[in-house]
Amino acid sequence: MIETKGPVHRPGDDDYDARRTGYNLALDHRPALVVSAADPGDVIAAVRYAAEHGLAVAVRATGHGISVPTDGQLVIDTAGLGGVTVDPVARTATVGAGVRWREVLDAAAPHGLAPLSGSNPDVGAVGYTLGGGIGLLGRHHGFAADHVRRLEVVTADGRLRTTDPDTEPDLFWALRGGKDNFGIVTSMEIDLVPCTGLYGGGLYFPAADAAAALHGWAEWSRTIPDELAGSAQLIRYPDLDAVPEPIRGRYAAVLRVAWSGPAGQGEEWVKPLRALGTPLLDTVRELPFTEAGTIHHEPPFAHPAYDRNTALREFTGETADTVLELAGPDTDSPLIVEFRLQGGAYSREPAVPNAVGGRDAGYLAFSTSMIGPVGLDALRTAHTALHERLRPWSTGGAFANFFGLDDADPAVVRTAYPEPVHRRLTELKAVYDPGNLFRLNFNLPPAA
Repeated sequence: MIETKGPVHRPGDDDYDARRTGYNLALDHRPALVVSAADPGDVIAAVRYAAEHGLAVAVRATGHGISVPTDGQLVIDTAGLGGVTVDPVARTATVGAGVRWREVLDAAAPHGLAPLSGSNPDVGAVGYTLGGGIGLLGRHHGFAADHVRRLEVVTADGRLRTTDPDTEPDLFWALRGGKDNFGIVTSMEIDLVPCTGLYGGGLYFPAADAAAALHGWAEWSRTIPDELAGSAQLIRYPDLDAVPEPIRGRYAAVLRVAWSGPAGQGEEWVKPLRALGTPLLDTVRELPFTEAGTIHHEPPFAHPAYDRNTALREFTGETADTVLELAGPDTDSPLIVEFRLQGGAYSREPAVPNAVGGRDAGYLAFSTSMIGPVGLDALRTAHTALHERLRPWSTGGAFANFFGLDDADPAVVRTAYPEPVHRRLTELKAVYDPGNLFRLNFNLPPAA
């Protein structure tokens, strides 16, 4: 019997279905136990119970990170580990494992500060950060993981450890980039940066302007300063009431921007994009950082999805032509394809080294599709064709936070890291989790 303050959910219990489900409904998880941790002590108890009973351990906060089946195993639900404390003098925030970025945004804003959060404020802050963290301020400040000061983590031996640059530095290095392979993080202390708002939003160009928009964005992206984040997306919007009327049921090339530099300068940088055609919709405006999630307006609801990603060195006119051939307005492609501009501070080594990969990438190529309208096998074929055709511009790598259903193979996971980093991660895995207790993830097996 497992003794915890928080509830333990078993198949058949009233709350079992709500607690077992991940954000990606393509996997129908059926774990033997779901432990809803009320405090770090519950995490310790759950980890020790799993080790004693031969169960593998997965962690769930918001459900976004689980892309490996957890059937018959133990899931630790950290959604109850809440709390955000801001120190406006030190410009830091202490964040519980169950906190979503929206809570951090709201807590930091009154002090004129912001976290290095992502495009979706409903994603869990801790899981996002441990995977690197690519957001709207990243080209200016780097990966979110580059700005972690301290982590509290329960390791496979059932110990709660404090890690920082001076205390267990090897574990601190591995956790920032190695995700949940080394333990269950219960809280983190992170840097905040001065930022009250953005000049940001999206320009939604019609099918007729898609080629000009994508080619123009490719040229524009090579000229802009680090204070400007940008992405280009090709998408066919569903004919649903939830979609704004100008783009409902229509194909669009969406160019998104987020300027965090001096007020008044952002409009000048966006002018070349506005000149690429006549948008169906233009949402670019001055907005408080608490509304940063409106720029990408990602789905807040769980759904079955298939995702792939590739790190690119460059994005050229030929790259644009290749993408338009496979997913442009003249195709019936089921793909939603997005290219996020990297470079800037992403390419620089942080003050305190970590295991985050992808610093050699100029762009992130990400494709996604909802499973259902098109079957999984057909989606696999379409996504594979796209990423194979992108190979001439690829670094050979990928980004851990953008892995999907087919990326749990250790051979795929290793593409998220340079070879020396991957080797050191597996060596440290053998130290901190030699039995691979934490393997229901994008796994880094322990070195032999």
